[in-house]
Amino acid sequence: MKIPNNFMRLFAAVLAVLMLAVAMTADAFAAWGQSEGTYANWTELANKMEEVLEGVKQYYADGDLDTAYDQMNRTYYNFYEVEGFEKSAKSYIKSSRKTEVELQFTQCKSSIKKDEGQEKVNANVDGLIAMLKEDAAILDVKFGYSDGSAADSDSSADSADAQSNTASTSTGGSLGSGASAAVTFFGCFGIILREGFEAILVVGAIIAYLVKSGNKDKLKAVYLGSILAIFASFAAALLLSALKLANTANQEIIEGVTALIAVLVLFYVSNWMVSKAEAEVWSKYIEGQVSTSVEKGSLFTLGFTAFLAVFREGAEVILFYQPMIAEGNAAMVWAGFLSGCVILVLVYLAIRYLSVKLPIKPFFLGTSILMFIMSISFLGSGIRELMEGDVIMMTSPAWLAAIIPTNDVLDVLGIYPCLETLIPQLILLTLTLLIFVMTKWKRNSRVEAGIIAILFGGIGLHKFYVGKYGRGMIYAVFCITFIPAVLGIAEGIHFLCMSDEEFKKELAV
Repeated sequence: MKIPNNFMRLFAAVLAVLMLAVAMTADAFAAWGQSEGTYANWTELANKMEEVLEGVKQYYADGDLDTAYDQMNRTYYNFYEVEGFEKSAKSYIKSSRKTEVELQFTQCKSSIKKDEGQEKVNANVDGLIAMLKEDAAILDVKFGYSDGSAADSDSSADSADAQSNTASTSTGGSLGSGASAAVTFFGCFGIILREGFEAILVVGAIIAYLVKSGNKDKLKAVYLGSILAIFASFAAALLLSALKLANTANQEIIEGVTALIAVLVLFYVSNWMVSKAEAEVWSKYIEGQVSTSVEKGSLFTLGFTAFLAVFREGAEVILFYQPMIAEGNAAMVWAGFLSGCVILVLVYLAIRYLSVKLPIKPFFLGTSILMFIMSISFLGSGIRELMEGDVIMMTSPAWLAAIIPTNDVLDVLGIYPCLETLIPQLILLTLTLLIFVMTKWKRNSRVEAGIIAILFGGIGLHKFYVGKYGRGMIYAVFCITFIPAVLGIAEGIHFLCMSDEEFKKELAV
């Protein structure tokens, strides 16, 4: 399971360039992600956001699309995110509510950017205002702010202390410090459970795989990758804060890029496991593991997968917890965190000790399917993060929104009513199904390779056919450019014209 060095260098270089670009543009986004005032309760904050959003409609009516777009970003980054609205909606209403509102924000920005007309922009903005007000009313009740009415400025000092939920620009605090201990506990419990569940599924599956294959001595690579990811999560959270990238478009871009890299690694590991699902094939593979370089390559891939799975969620958890700890709720924050960790440990133990009892074929197929599902989830969420970071515009037609609702299950799976997320997911699904079918073939025919290259070269299927997974993934990543399709046709003709001996040499390269 060795990833070609050129493949790893390519994506390492891409990641480095993107990180450099983000750092260089930090000043441009410095105005975003900063609190702009103090608010007595969630309803007051929602009213402030409504005021800004009404301005968005007016700017658009005046033909000032750039200012209208900037004001949408201001509403999202300077109010919805930095004041804790996003985190509270996810923790105290339902997990998918955050996604639902964020998609509405993205829809509003998209309609402005595409200049879809006053009626469409007004409808999108009004829909967003209604969602924010609805959530504010729910949060005011949950946080004990009466029925959501504004706090009485003449109330006693004790009452003021009990509801000291002001958003301080200097400390980065947010609404919610007056929440009850139970609300804080269950909010933090839900965050670590939701974010950690995805990571523990991937890491647990990898560990179970190593145990199943008789490679317990190699577990240290996975543990090391996971531990490094935890430290990297703290470092990333500190870096985001130091560079003023937290709660900005740059944070969304970093999270999106990390998720997409995780997709590539998960997809590679998933398909590798399918190729080794047969007991006879696995036995031959184990017998053939005599090269130290191959063993190191396999270990690196598994360790890197564990690292990405943990890092993907770790930094976000820390960013969610920071304001809660700063507001004096540290005891309940840690209680919720530790309780969630206990549940995650139980999930890990179930994956490891129940799965290792399975025969090789169902175990490998099951683990492969799990990793494929996670790659679908990461692909959808990664692209959504890039949409929130203004890298990609969103297209969500009404008919698609009617077919695909927003709920907790689909949110976990990364399935949203957006063409930009669904189309890549459908391509990935198609590619996976075709690869699975090919596992039943001997895959040593130049005629088959040629036909597959001509028909499906655009998604790199012929590369998977000849066992060159790394190159196949590169073709799949760039399939939208149609360059791989042209190359696939040329390679297909090349396969059909060469001799069987030449094809065998091609497979050996």
